[in-house]
Amino acid sequence: MRQAGRYLPEYRELKAKSSFLEMVRTPELALEVTMQPLRRFPGIDAAILFSDILVIPEALGQNYAFRDTGGIAMAYRLETRAQVDSLAGADAVAEKLAYVPAALRLIRKELGDTKAVLGFGGSPWTLATYMIEGGSSDDFERIKLLFYTDRALFDALMEKLTAALITYFKLQIEAGADAIQIFDSWGGIIAGPDYEAASLRWIKRIITALPADFPIILYAKGTAPHLTDQAFTGARVISIDWTADLAIARRNLPANVAVQGNLDPVLMQTTPEIVARETRRLLESMRGLNGHIFNLGHGITPQAKLECMASLVDTVTHWQ
Repeated sequence: MRQAGRYLPEYRELKAKSSFLEMVRTPELALEVTMQPLRRFPGIDAAILFSDILVIPEALGQNYAFRDTGGIAMAYRLETRAQVDSLAGADAVAEKLAYVPAALRLIRKELGDTKAVLGFGGSPWTLATYMIEGGSSDDFERIKLLFYTDRALFDALMEKLTAALITYFKLQIEAGADAIQIFDSWGGIIAGPDYEAASLRWIKRIITALPADFPIILYAKGTAPHLTDQAFTGARVISIDWTADLAIARRNLPANVAVQGNLDPVLMQTTPEIVARETRRLLESMRGLNGHIFNLGHGITPQAKLECMASLVDTVTHWQ
């Protein structure tokens, strides 16, 4: 879903001079990375803030870093009630993450009203997976065990994350974001009957606390059976991964909720001709159906080819 990234040579050039975390924490650098895909592909119609979902755990006192072998490493695992209680409250967000609204204001000033500016953050459940697992995980065993064996501790963590995210998103809105996207990237790893209690109820609480009718985009990977429930969270757009049939999802969702997606990101590693063909096929499947924001079905990968991205943008902008 995010446009900025390692597939751009100009990003890699900047990354050679500044670490990822330095770019996230420096508004001028975050502005530069945010603008890079728009400069190269002017047909893109929205700028997405360059940041990371894990700035929230960091603001609460649990730092993160990137493993040499790939993936995320948190400074420590959350294992006890004392550790959860010792996390900072939502009031720490404005102070610790002041660089985020600062970057958004720069982006807003740079773009004016020419393109939409999107802010984002992780869902409480997705952030909790990293905090409890101690980083990236293959099986998510620890977070599931916590959910099933100590619901009081689980809920205490989710309360803190939910309050922090409400504050965080309000800061982004005040700084000029036109919409907020909530990434529930690991929503699909909990058993289906437990998705509401583990994740969706907390997302609903966040959306309810934000300004009425402000556009919220909800993306939850691997949760196709829950799309209807997601549509009743108050989100204005449901972002759908590439495993679902987008046209069927569109027809089954309420008319007042838009859909976003959902081209398979792996196609960006093929050829411009294949990208154009598959993009037209997706667009044609949505013909006559209102409320579609074209996007990938997940984040763009470092292996994406520039010529494939150019083909995608050109195909979408010229489709009739």
